[in-house]
Amino acid sequence: MKKLILPSIILLSAIAFPEKKKITIWLCGDSTMSIKETKAFPETGWGMPFVYFWDSSVTVINKAKNGRSTSSFRNEGLWKQVMDGAQEGDYIFIQFGHNDEVPTKKTYTTESEFRNNLKQYIAETRAKKANPVLLTPMARRKFNSAGQIEGTHDVYAQIIREVAKEENTPLFDMDKKTQALCQQYGLEPSRLLFLQLKPGEHPNYPEGKEDNTHFSELGARLLAQMVLQEIREQIPELSQRIYIPVKK
Repeated sequence: MKKLILPSIILLSAIAFPEKKKITIWLCGDSTMSIKETKAFPETGWGMPFVYFWDSSVTVINKAKNGRSTSSFRNEGLWKQVMDGAQEGDYIFIQFGHNDEVPTKKTYTTESEFRNNLKQYIAETRAKKANPVLLTPMARRKFNSAGQIEGTHDVYAQIIREVAKEENTPLFDMDKKTQALCQQYGLEPSRLLFLQLKPGEHPNYPEGKEDNTHFSELGARLLAQMVLQEIREQIPELSQRIYIPVKK
């Protein structure tokens, strides 16, 4: 009789706690999300710390690249790599705007093209039976003379909001949330969130650096945590896979 107890317990555990299907979260975006080369440190994309918050059922593949827009991401074959690898049940996070919105950049995408590109990404994701998630761009650090944060993505972020509503797609409004984070920190302390270095402070930037777009390790981690909070609030089935260490 005793010999039957252990197998029975194992069987009941398997029924009560079935193994989670393995899925992939694909990150599609620009330099604010991407993996950085060693020579760029301490610049950090928020997609880098994001990988450490998941249990063993989740793989995060970061396809974001510096300087990419919705158009160049497709034209360079990066989107095809995502579509070739995506499986049913995966999640595809789509965050563009920084490079689409600048007319002087070769990656410039008109407003109508930007809207159509997002809709096409969503349609192709769903055709793979995967789950699209739209993110507005992360805010730049720009304060006015009164010490109030100013938006720099207003037009393109609004397009993303409209597309998310039209397509019934989850929306993480990171533009608004990161503006609020910068405002919370304030004019000078918010430098800690970005790639801000004095001359001689880091060997990669001997002359210093004042970058109000790209993030420090601290900033990237805080933004990754904000994305996780959005997942908890909007995508409960995915939030169940967030790794929570067991306190001893």
